[in-house]
Amino acid sequence: MFFSLKNFMIQILLVINIGSIVNTFIAIFFYALSVKLIYCQGEKEEHIVIDQQIIQKKQAGEFAATLITDGMIVGLGTGSTVRFFIEALAAKINNEGLNITGVTTSNKTSSLAKSLGIKLASVDEVPMIDLTIDGADEVDHQLNGIKGGGAALLFEKIVALNSKKNIWIIDESKYHEVIGQFPLPVEVVPYGSHHLLKKFLAADMQPTFRRTATGERVTTDVGNYIIDLHLNRIEYPQSLAYFLEQTIGVVEHGLFLKTVDEVIIGGNQPTLISNTKP
Repeated sequence: MFFSLKNFMIQILLVINIGSIVNTFIAIFFYALSVKLIYCQGEKEEHIVIDQQIIQKKQAGEFAATLITDGMIVGLGTGSTVRFFIEALAAKINNEGLNITGVTTSNKTSSLAKSLGIKLASVDEVPMIDLTIDGADEVDHQLNGIKGGGAALLFEKIVALNSKKNIWIIDESKYHEVIGQFPLPVEVVPYGSHHLLKKFLAADMQPTFRRTATGERVTTDVGNYIIDLHLNRIEYPQSLAYFLEQTIGVVEHGLFLKTVDEVIIGGNQPTLISNTKP
């Protein structure tokens, strides 16, 4: 048999190449597997965090319901945490036969409360609200808050102003050293709203019209727009509140300063933080 060095070398290279290809495929397989495992682990951790937040919201809401006594006029806030409170309150009313009147902060809350059989009245039909339970989108260590994630900030502020006591219920992810991570909602009249947006843009406030999933502008229960200010950090909330209050076209802003009396943070043993308002 005629020996060909060239053919021999080709065969060797083929073997090496085939081995390299196999090794490459093996490496790619294990790399992809590791990436998937990391991704799945990340998803799992994210689900755990979300589940924990939901548990804490439920704990805070149910604890707040224990503070309601017979004969009270109760302000009913808006949002996912408040929903747990309203459901627990309805169960308490039914189980204990309590006479409770609710004053709501949004059409959404009114629909929920009515469906659960809670007696309702308008804020103008009651002399004063004994206690309002509401949520908050962000709270700092001085108990300044950002509210309005549910586009109900105007009614929420009216109800809070006419309440003897205000309590916010939150999960621990909402409690920060300084507020501003959550976009600050500003409720504005539609007429001239583009000019307001430009004004906020010129002030480097990173404004955006809040939109629905289909791209339409969100409107409040009274037909106004919401402009969200993406500020990241609000060092001087009082100064910002004053600026917004002096801006023509602004109906209300989501800074709730010196408003709340106590904040309940959900947990197995809910944390109660009291405000020492001057």
